[in-house]
Amino acid sequence: MQLQLALDLVDITGAKEVIAEVGAYVDIVEIGTPVVINEGLRAVKEIKQAFPHLQVLADLKIMDAGGYEVMKASEAGADIITVLGVSDDATIRGAVAEARKQNKQIMVDMINVKNIEQRAAEVDALEVDYICVHSGYDHQAEGKNSFEELHAIKRVVKRAKTAIAGGIKLDTLPEVIEAKPDLVIVGGGITSHPDKKSAASRMQQLVKMG
Repeated sequence: MQLQLALDLVDITGAKEVIAEVGAYVDIVEIGTPVVINEGLRAVKEIKQAFPHLQVLADLKIMDAGGYEVMKASEAGADIITVLGVSDDATIRGAVAEARKQNKQIMVDMINVKNIEQRAAEVDALEVDYICVHSGYDHQAEGKNSFEELHAIKRVVKRAKTAIAGGIKLDTLPEVIEAKPDLVIVGGGITSHPDKKSAASRMQQLVKMG
C-alpha cells in the first residue's frame, strides 16, 4: 500500500514548500487539477525536476484526446496521468497506448461514474494501471465519501491497482486501510494539518502497516 500527497490549492512555490516538508513520508506527489489549470504543465516539470526521487502524478482528468494529452504530460515529466472513467473507451485506450510508449502509467478517476462496478470492470479490461474512487470537493461538502465505492470496485477489478481519494484524514484512514486499496490519496488531511510532517509520518506508518 502506498501514500499519495494531493496538492490542489497551492502554486508551484507553495507545492515545493509542502513537498520539502513531507516528501520523505509519501510515495507519489499529485499535481492537482487546480494547480495545472493555474500554472500549466510547467508545475509538473518543476516539481519533477526538484524532487526526481518521487513519482509525480499529473491530475489532468483527461476527457478527450487521450493520447495527445498523455504525451504532453509525459514530456513534462509526469509518471502517472489521470483520465476520467466517464470518458469514451477510445480515449482511455489512446491514453494507455501512449503511456506504454512513454513508460508511464494511467490512473482512471471514477468520479461521477453512475454504475461503479460495471464501469470498473470495463476500465480494468482496458489495461489501465490504477482505478481510483474519488469523492470530490462538492461530494465532500454533502458529507459523501468513497468507502463503499472502494469495496465495490475491489469486487470486480482483477488487473489494475485500486486507489481511493477524497477527504481522507487520520481518523478515517484506518477504515480506508481495512478495505486494502493499493494507493491512498490524501490532500487536506496533510496539507491543512497544523503539523504537516507529523500527520504525513503517522499516515505513512498506518499505510505501511496496512
